Amino acid sequence: MNYSVKPVHVGMRTFKTALTTAFCALVYYFVGRSPAFACIGVIFGMGINMEDAQKNGGNRLFGTIIGGVVGVILFRLYLVFVPDGHHTLLLVPLTFIGTVLLILLCQQFWVGGVQPGGVVLCILLFNTPAATYIDYAMNRIFDTAIGVMIALAVSFLFPRGWMQMWPERIRASRLHAKEAHSHTHRHHVKKKYR
Repeated sequence: MNYSVKPVHVGMRTFKTALTTAFCALVYYFVGRSPAFACIGVIFGMGINMEDAQKNGGNRLFGTIIGGVVGVILFRLYLVFVPDGHHTLLLVPLTFIGTVLLILLCQQFWVGGVQPGGVVLCILLFNTPAATYIDYAMNRIFDTAIGVMIALAVSFLFPRGWMQMWPERIRASRLHAKEAHSHTHRHHVKKKYR
């Protein structure tokens, strides 16, 4: 077998994503809150361009909201029958119902939200203590929204190719300054010799 190694390229999108994720983690460090879901929101939300960032970030954010709401409602229903929240077979049909509801709601509101919404739904049903399931959902939605908004802001402020634009802008400014100086100098010389 012949395996070829692809050359590694650290482009501006990679750098922008890493820097923004680290910045988000730094801000959360000083706030005293876990940056995990905000950083995930940044990574999901960073796109090739603004349109891609809106699509990716929207998938993550709306999927998290829809999955969180469906998960909270179903887990609350589950707690009516199993007050201590321990796992029983009742979670199986609730998972089926939750997945169907998630897909139907995402079809109505944001098609790309199924996968991230499914993650939140399954964590709420199978991996969240009964005492904290609402807090988990709210925190997950809040932190994801923060991360996605940061990613969208960075994508807006530093669009694809922004580094390449600077040399072009500097050349254009120099050319404009040179032309303005030349025009002023010619005008001044004409006035002097009248």
